[in-house]
Amino acid sequence: MSDYIIITDSSCDLPDSIVRELELEVLPLSFIMDGKTYRNYPDNRDMSPKDFYNKEREGVMATTNAVNVADAAEAMESVLKQGKDVLVLGFSSGLSATCSSFQIAGQELAEQYPDRKIFVVDTLCASLGQGMLVYQAAKLRQQGKTMEEVRDWTEANKLRQCHYFTVDDLFFLKKGGRVSAATAVVGTMLQIKPVLHVDDEGHLINVAKARGRKASLTALVDKVGELADDPASQTMFISNSDCAEDAQFVADEIKKRYGTREIILNSIGPVIGAHTGPGCVALFFMGKHR
Repeated sequence: MSDYIIITDSSCDLPDSIVRELELEVLPLSFIMDGKTYRNYPDNRDMSPKDFYNKEREGVMATTNAVNVADAAEAMESVLKQGKDVLVLGFSSGLSATCSSFQIAGQELAEQYPDRKIFVVDTLCASLGQGMLVYQAAKLRQQGKTMEEVRDWTEANKLRQCHYFTVDDLFFLKKGGRVSAATAVVGTMLQIKPVLHVDDEGHLINVAKARGRKASLTALVDKVGELADDPASQTMFISNSDCAEDAQFVADEIKKRYGTREIILNSIGPVIGAHTGPGCVALFFMGKHR
C-alpha cells in the first residue's frame, strides 16, 4: 500500500468512477445559484450537470468560490492523521486562488506534522487537463513510484498538457471578460466560434476563430496533428458542457485521423461550466509543448 495520498480539487472534472478506481481525494469546490451554495462533487450529488446547464440556459447565473485555506487544511490533515504523506495537484493559479490556499495550508501543517511530507504542485491546468495530469500521476503511484518521483514527473510534464476548447455561446466568455461585448454581438451574428487554450502561465488565451460550430470542432482535432506527441498511443481526455454529441464527434475524428485508441469523456462540472456556459467542448492531450 502506498504511503502517500494524491489530493486534487473538483475543477479536475474527473469521472467519479476514475476517482474511486485510483483512490484519489477530491476536495469539492463550491458554486452559488439562486442564492444557494452547492458543492461540485465528482458524483454530482448536489446538482447534476444537466440540471446546472438547463438553469444557465434559463438565465440563472452561477458564481464560484476558490477553496479556502481552512477547507484545504482539513482535507490535507485528514490524510496526515492517517500517518500518510500528501501530494496536492491543484487548479491553475492563473485561474483560481485554490492552489494558493493549498500552499498556505501546507506550510502551516508542515509545522504541526514535521515527520510528514507535504508537496503542492500548481498544475497550471484546468478541467480535464488538470484531470489528465492527476490521472497520469495516480497511474505512476499505482506503479510504485515514490511521491518525490511523481511530483517531479508532474512538474516536468505539466506544460506538455495541451488544452484546446471552443464554446457555442460567446455570452459567457463576455461575462468573464474573455471577449468584449462588441465581439460577442458580432461573433454571434456571424456564427464566429472562438478556439481557446490554456497557456504556460495557466491563463485562458484566444488563439483562433472558426466560422460555424463544425469548423470550430474540427479545429480542435487539427491541433492534435500539430502538437500531439505519439497520438495513437496516449490516453486523451474530452470534456463538454451538455453537448455530448459534439464531444463524441471530436473523439471519433481523432480516432479516425490519428489512430488514438483510448479517449476518456466526461461532463464539465459547474465550477468550470459557470465560466464556459453550455455548449463548450474541450480537448486535452500530451504534446511537445502547449
